[in-house]
Amino acid sequence: MTQVGIPRGLFYFYQYPLWKTFFRDLGAEVVTSSSTGRQTIDVGIVHTVDECCLPIKVYFGHIHELIQLRPDYIMAPRLVSIEYRSYICPKFMGIPDMIRASLPDCPPLIDITIDCSRDTRQLWKDIYRVGALFNADRRKVKSAYEHGLQALKSLCVLTRQGYTQHEAIELWENYCLEQAELNSGDLTVGVLGHGYSLYDPAVSLQLIERLRGLGCKAVLLESCPRDAVEQAAAQIPKKMFWTLGRKMLGSALVMDQSADIDGIVYLACFGCGPDSMVGDIVGRKVRHKPFMLVTIDEHSGEGGLVTRLEAFCDMLRRKKVQKLESDLSAYGIHAHCR
Repeated sequence: MTQVGIPRGLFYFYQYPLWKTFFRDLGAEVVTSSSTGRQTIDVGIVHTVDECCLPIKVYFGHIHELIQLRPDYIMAPRLVSIEYRSYICPKFMGIPDMIRASLPDCPPLIDITIDCSRDTRQLWKDIYRVGALFNADRRKVKSAYEHGLQALKSLCVLTRQGYTQHEAIELWENYCLEQAELNSGDLTVGVLGHGYSLYDPAVSLQLIERLRGLGCKAVLLESCPRDAVEQAAAQIPKKMFWTLGRKMLGSALVMDQSADIDGIVYLACFGCGPDSMVGDIVGRKVRHKPFMLVTIDEHSGEGGLVTRLEAFCDMLRRKKVQKLESDLSAYGIHAHCR
């Protein structure tokens, strides 16, 4: 049976059910790399240039692990756009070329180009081209892809309930797995970030799990009403042309106006161009809720993150008790009042 390897990085957290269902329906066996660990990050650092962001380095670590498994193909799409007139980070466009240059012993890549910025005609041509690798006719290929889209909708149902993409994939793959009760603490914190950073426990240093452990209910981008997010993002004078950036910005504005949200945390990766801009815009536009920007890279330690999260949660609790306390720093407030 033909084996297709899918690395646990980048858009794995958004599209894994789609491609696993697609390849399985075409008669292939899907294998994945193991969960991200320190070794994954270290190997990825060796095989990428220093200018790459942490998620790209992690992705290369997963590719290197899959090479050791020797599948017949490795799924490494060339992502340009997943919706009309919006785009993904430019680094995603060069992923297949970067892999071939850095890892010459890599098995053949399924480097399908996903570009929906204008229409989906080229996407369908590439999908049929991939189907031909498995000797499937056009009808079977179309049916397999549509089945994959249905699997993706099942994942979206779980994420709207408050599960992270990582948790939703685990539930989707293990049908008999009992759904865990989401923590409902005394604080409700909106958590934002690119899914391939935020939902990978090793990359995010378990940020969401740590917030839950501190008695916080984490509200994620996927659980925000889609129409409200788009309407909020449209308030910005210039359209945000990064798909994920626009959704994070719109979600931040929705959370900023929500009475249920006590504070907002944004996870950014050092070296990420979109994060450097979107994080700054969110910090400027969020005016009604305490906001904290957390920047991480491969050198970040858990101790610093835990200290910042604990201090942030303490501040939110103090603010709830002292109703009149503002979001501004208390430094110099007494001198000003006199």
